[in-house]
Amino acid sequence: MSKRISDKMEKILNTQMTREAYQAQVYLSYASWAEVNGFPGIATFLYGHMQEEREHMFKILKYINDRGGESKIEAIKAAPKNPKNLGDCFEQILQHEIDNSKEIDKIVNLAHEEKDWSTFNFGQWFVEEQIEEETLINDIIDKYHLAAGEGKGGNSNLYDMDRDLASASQEGDLPREENL
Repeated sequence: MSKRISDKMEKILNTQMTREAYQAQVYLSYASWAEVNGFPGIATFLYGHMQEEREHMFKILKYINDRGGESKIEAIKAAPKNPKNLGDCFEQILQHEIDNSKEIDKIVNLAHEEKDWSTFNFGQWFVEEQIEEETLINDIIDKYHLAAGEGKGGNSNLYDMDRDLASASQEGDLPREENL
């Protein structure tokens, strides 16, 4: 099979593949921390994201190989220390996602510079995914602050109200005439 990505692109994609594996480790570590600290719902959410990061890693691996490059499976560093609390957990996750977005941007920029439109197109999926991830985690942080009674006038009652409104009808009840 002929190689259809540059050596530089192959290297940056391999680095990103390893970064996605590291992201999975972070989610795995934080999920385990949440589980042992009595937050099974948050743990389930984080375990799910761990699996998603592994899928991202595999997507990059397949892309490298399919373009005639060679994926390099390398060691990943250990996950960071446990968060101090839930707020810290989500803030750390957000920072990891922001950092990951910057690295995805480097891939897309290199693809543009090299006029590697296949990789540019491939990278767009990750750009969109990162926008979604950052938005999701920011929303979770907002909910956390509401539930914890922090900032924005939050309290757990507002959290409950917000959750209820997410599935509330968009129609109001009209007054009905009663039969006299």
